[in-house]
Amino acid sequence: MKMGFAVRAKALVAVVLSAGMIALAMPAVAQEVAPEHLALARKYVDLTDRSAIYEVTIVETGIETMRQIVQQNPEIIDQTDAVITKTIEEYKGRKGELLDQFARIYAVRFSMDELQQIVNFYESPVGLKLAQANAEVNVDLQRVMEVFTGNLKREFFAKVRADLRAQGIEI
Repeated sequence: MKMGFAVRAKALVAVVLSAGMIALAMPAVAQEVAPEHLALARKYVDLTDRSAIYEVTIVETGIETMRQIVQQNPEIIDQTDAVITKTIEEYKGRKGELLDQFARIYAVRFSMDELQQIVNFYESPVGLKLAQANAEVNVDLQRVMEVFTGNLKREFFAKVRADLRAQGIEI
């Protein structure tokens, strides 16, 4: 009985959170934005696109596709490689579409004045340095988070187990 309630409660929380995320994203897609506002937001996106997220995603998708096809059909590795290489090249030309969507999100959330201040910062020497360092900094931050999360999980579990033990419950 308790298990069913917990599962239903988790499902309800997931539905509510998903609906909330969709509701938050909708205004960014539906709202009209002046072309000059969008252009300024795109300038910001271009200034901060140092990690080449689009290119990395396309290549990772190509590798994953190659792995899937070759596992089942190892005899067509050369043909698959050629087609994947061609497909990656075709997608490289579509980067602007994704960056325009990113820009629209920023344009909806920031005024022209705010975006201008942001662009001015990222065009400054320290802003350029930050944009260039962000990819490496993000990798370092991710490593720190992994260590923190691993430690937190162990410590958290130990604390919960100790508190349960103190109540006479052994796990």
